[in-house]
Amino acid sequence: MAQTTAVKKAWRTLIWLVAIFAVLTGVLAGGVLWSTATWTPKLALDLEGGRQIILTPKLENGQEISSDQLDQAVAIIRQRVDASGVSEAEVTTQGAQNVVVSIPGVPDQDTLNRIESSAKLEFRPVLVSDAAASSSLSTPSATPDPSLSTTPTAQPTNASDLAYVTPALRAEFDSFQCGQNEDSVGQAPADQPLIACSTDGSAKYILGPVEIDGSDISDATSGVATTQQGASTGQWVVDLTFDDQGTQAFADVTTRLFGLQGAQNQFAVVLDGNVITAPTTNAVITDGRAQISGSFTQDSAKTLADQLKFGALPIGFTVQSNEQISATLGSSQLASGLLAGLIGLILVVIYSLIQYRTLGVVTIASLAIAAALTYLLVTIMSWRIDFRLSLAGVAGLIVAIGITADSFIVYFERIRDELRDGRGLQSSVQAGWKRAFRTITASDAVNFLAAAVLYVLAVGNVRGFAFTLGLTTIVDLIVVALFTHPLMTLLAELPFFRDGHKASGLDPRALGAVYRGRAQFRSPEQTTKKSTGASREAAKRQTIAERKAAELTKVGGDRKTEGKDS
Repeated sequence: MAQTTAVKKAWRTLIWLVAIFAVLTGVLAGGVLWSTATWTPKLALDLEGGRQIILTPKLENGQEISSDQLDQAVAIIRQRVDASGVSEAEVTTQGAQNVVVSIPGVPDQDTLNRIESSAKLEFRPVLVSDAAASSSLSTPSATPDPSLSTTPTAQPTNASDLAYVTPALRAEFDSFQCGQNEDSVGQAPADQPLIACSTDGSAKYILGPVEIDGSDISDATSGVATTQQGASTGQWVVDLTFDDQGTQAFADVTTRLFGLQGAQNQFAVVLDGNVITAPTTNAVITDGRAQISGSFTQDSAKTLADQLKFGALPIGFTVQSNEQISATLGSSQLASGLLAGLIGLILVVIYSLIQYRTLGVVTIASLAIAAALTYLLVTIMSWRIDFRLSLAGVAGLIVAIGITADSFIVYFERIRDELRDGRGLQSSVQAGWKRAFRTITASDAVNFLAAAVLYVLAVGNVRGFAFTLGLTTIVDLIVVALFTHPLMTLLAELPFFRDGHKASGLDPRALGAVYRGRAQFRSPEQTTKKSTGASREAAKRQTIAERKAAELTKVGGDRKTEGKDS
C-alpha cells in the first residue's frame, strides 16, 4: 500500500513538471507572437556588439572634475543602465573626465534617456508658477529691460522668500518661453533662484535656491497606494526615502511649506534643468519618508522613481558621441565556449554510463531536462528583464553541468548504500532520497549564496557569470526533486532494476550487499559447495562417533572376560 502511494506521488510530481514546462513555453510563445520576444536568448556586448555613448562633463570656466566625482558618476550611471535588468552593459572612464557607456544590442529610447539625462538632481521650493506656458501656444520671447533691478528689495530670510523675485527676474520669467530658451535652462547657481519649465513644457516656474540635493535620497520606489487598513486604492504613487541628512532638511522644508499657500506650497524636483515634478506639501514630514501622488500610470510612476533614485549625479554631462560598435569577441569565442561545454557534457555522460551502467541514462535524461528548463528561463528573462548572455554567462552554464551531475551522484550513492545494508530497491530509493536531499540542499545553498554575493559585489560580465550560476543552482533543485526522484521511484518498480540486473547499476551482489543479521548473499555454486562440505563434515563426525562406540564396546567386553578369569 505504501509503495502504491509513492508511485502515485511520483506521477503527480512529474505532471507538475510537465505543467511548468507548458506554462514557460506558453509564456515564451505568447511573447514571440504578440510582443518583442524571440526563441533565442539575447547576446551581450562581447558577442553581439551594441551602442557606445561618450559623456563629457559640463564644466564652467576654470572648473575641473575630481576623480571622486567621476567615480560617483560612473556608479550612478551604471545603476541607471542596470535599472531594468541584467543588461551586461559596460560603464568605464576615458581619460580624466569622460564616461563611456557601452550597451549591447539596440537600446530602447527610455534607456538612452536615462543615460543622457545626466544633470544633477535638485529640490527647490516654488516661488512663482505659470501653468499656461506650453511652447505651442507661446509668442516669441521679448528681451527683458536691462534697466530693471536685479537686487532683492530685502535680504531673503529663507528659500521660499518672494524677495528673490526681483523686477528683472520677473520680467525674464514673463518673457521666458518653454522650448525656446534652452541655453538658459539649468544655469543658475545653487544659492540663486532659477527659471525652469516642466518636462512637457506645460508649466514654467521661478524656483528658490537648492535646499536638498538628490544625493540625500536613499531610495525611491513606485507602487499602488493603500489605505490605513491595507486596502488598495488603485492609485499609483512614488515613495521616497531620505538619508539622515536629507531627513532633517526635508523636515525643515515641509514645516515651512505646509504653512504657505498657492504656488509657494509646492516643492519642485529639478533634473537636467527641467521640473520633473512639483507636488504640493500636504503634511509636515519628519521621518524622511514621503509619498508623491497624482495622475500617475504604472510606467510614469516607475520613470519618476528611477529619476529620483538614479538622478543624483555630482555634475552634469553632455553627449559627445553616440555610435554603433561591433562585438568585442564574436561568434568564434561563443563557439569555443559551447564546444567546451559539449566536451564537459560528453565526459559526464561517459562517466555516468561506466559508473552506473543503465542507471546513467537517468543522469542523461535529467541533464537534458535541466538544459531545456534553463534555456526557457534564460530566453524569457532576455525578453522580460533584458538579460543578455555573455561569454562569462556561458561559463556559468558550463559550470552548472558539474553541479547538476554532482547532485545525481549523491542521490545514486545513497541508494547504493541502502542496498548494501540489505534493503530492497523500492525502500532504498525512498530512504536514500531523504538522506540525499539534505546533502543536495546544503550544497546548492552554498553555491547559490556564493553566486548571490558575487552578483552583488561584482560588475560587468562577472555579474552575468554569477547570475547564470545562481539560476542553474535553482534549476538543479527543481530537476532533482521534480524529475530525478520521481523517475527513480517508477524505475524501482520495473523487474530490470528491482531484481538487480547486472547491467542496471543496482545489482546488490555486485555492490557487496548483506542482509541485516548473519546471512549473506552467495551464488548457487557457493551454496552447493557449502552443502557438500557440510555433508562431508557430518559423515566424518558420524564415522568418528561409530569408532568411539566400537572401542567402548570392545573395552567393556575385555573387562567382562577379565572378571570371569579372576
